[in-house]
Amino acid sequence: MMLFSVRYDREDAILLLSHHLRYLLHSKPIARELVVVCIGTDRSTGDSLGPLVGSRLKEMRSDLPVYGTLEDPIHALNLDEKYAKILFAHHPSYVLAIDACLGAVGSVGSVTLDAGPLLPGAGVHKKLREVGDLHIKGMVNVSGFMEYMVLQNTRLGLVFPMSRVIARGIDLAVSLSKSHNTEKRMHKLQ
Repeated sequence: MMLFSVRYDREDAILLLSHHLRYLLHSKPIARELVVVCIGTDRSTGDSLGPLVGSRLKEMRSDLPVYGTLEDPIHALNLDEKYAKILFAHHPSYVLAIDACLGAVGSVGSVTLDAGPLLPGAGVHKKLREVGDLHIKGMVNVSGFMEYMVLQNTRLGLVFPMSRVIARGIDLAVSLSKSHNTEKRMHKLQ
């Protein structure tokens, strides 16, 4: 069951995504640090969504641990090793995983948010380890036939602005969550 879905090109997509993400962030255990893991590769246009989001977030937020960028991607070949290192370095953590996915014709352009782990590689029939405590997926193209070719031929004109919406939605949710937590601490001191 999906918690939330919005088309990336809606005017209020960033605000809606941040609102729903903030709700999930408030349910995380306070002692666990938020870590963002962006999955994908820049060698495939459709699969570059994760690294694009990671690169954007790294530029926006120096206070947020972000892994998986254009310069240092996390993909099928290094996922196990890198994810194990991330979990070791940030223990205990609350991981938000980001990835591109394929879907039905009507869902292309949708950004989904859900609780629970991400299953990277599912769209191309790869069995990879689960990642995260919650996840965001961007539907970049249609599934069902020659998925690798479909990912290679996905339009950057869809992936690039979608990465902007996801990164800005996360940035806003984290900013609002931090200000909310500060207000709660100040209220307790009074």
